[in-house]
Amino acid sequence: MTNRERILRTLQCLPADRPPFAMWLGFSPWGATIARWRRESGIADLNVRTYFGFDALCRHAPALYGPCPLFDRRVIEETPEHVVSVNEHGLLTRQARDENAMREFIDNPVKDRAGWERYKAERLQPRWEERLAPLAAGLDRERAVDAPLQVGGYPWGVLGAPRDLLGVERLLISFCDDPEMVRDMVETLVSLWIGIYERVAQYAAVDVIHIWEDMAGRQGSLISMRMVEEFMMPQYDRIAVFARRRGVPVISVDSDGLVDELTPVLTRHGVNAFYPFEVRAGNDMLEYRKRYPKLGILGGLDKNALAAGKKEMNRELDRAAKMFASGGYVPGFDHSIPPNVSWKNYLYFVNELKKMIGI
Repeated sequence: MTNRERILRTLQCLPADRPPFAMWLGFSPWGATIARWRRESGIADLNVRTYFGFDALCRHAPALYGPCPLFDRRVIEETPEHVVSVNEHGLLTRQARDENAMREFIDNPVKDRAGWERYKAERLQPRWEERLAPLAAGLDRERAVDAPLQVGGYPWGVLGAPRDLLGVERLLISFCDDPEMVRDMVETLVSLWIGIYERVAQYAAVDVIHIWEDMAGRQGSLISMRMVEEFMMPQYDRIAVFARRRGVPVISVDSDGLVDELTPVLTRHGVNAFYPFEVRAGNDMLEYRKRYPKLGILGGLDKNALAAGKKEMNRELDRAAKMFASGGYVPGFDHSIPPNVSWKNYLYFVNELKKMIGI
């Protein structure tokens, strides 16, 4: 069985020769983490993917899913501690130089209805030739990679992308103060994405449509399920129609936080794979498996166990074994690996996991 076949069958909860052993967010170290591991291992050019023999989870269709033209990157301020800059999506951010903290979002490219109309006219027109310029060369370059072909990804989601445009607070207020602007945002964005999906499908068979949302915290969803159904699910239905028409077998969603309310809604509207099931947000992937026997589950292992010790790591290995027995599971931690994790612990866990998988 090829890696592509294995991953697609697993995500659809179909029998496979073994669980996937794929490199993705759930095994990826922070920059400061890989620096620590290189010191501790004595391997100056340590590459986690090649060291352990991870397979690829997906290969990505390169295209401009957001602003086109992109914003000019520029540095606004530099100090010994951080760099403030504008990225290619127009977001003003502050990033710590030591990379031991997530970047802080300071400002967003859209402030109000007038700003949205201007952004839409200037940055969200089809411009297919420009948007798809990287596609042919990118697909040719990765054609030999044995992995499913994915369209979409970070930061393109029905709520995720408007959140990046407006910022969390402005978006949540806009659901009440200017709902028509929010509807126009999601309609415009999804129309653009489906146009890209369609053109990618003319080059190669699309296997996965990935939607990035990050729309929950420990308390659950940022918006009510009524608002999810009203504003978001009509767009998910459009994506699901495209997937059925083009024979795309997997629609996956990424959302941090507690997703117990979101999961049943999304699965009713075509989503059949989900990650990362953050443990400290209250998610238990074993419980989700009981409720959703046909949901592809990725992640769900507590990354904090890697820093805690062998007892805690073995507990997570036991949870992984139970998920393997149920099927439909791509192993991984519930987010990138932080720098408090030693190389020794990571080495132990991944090698034990490989034994369980049968590699």
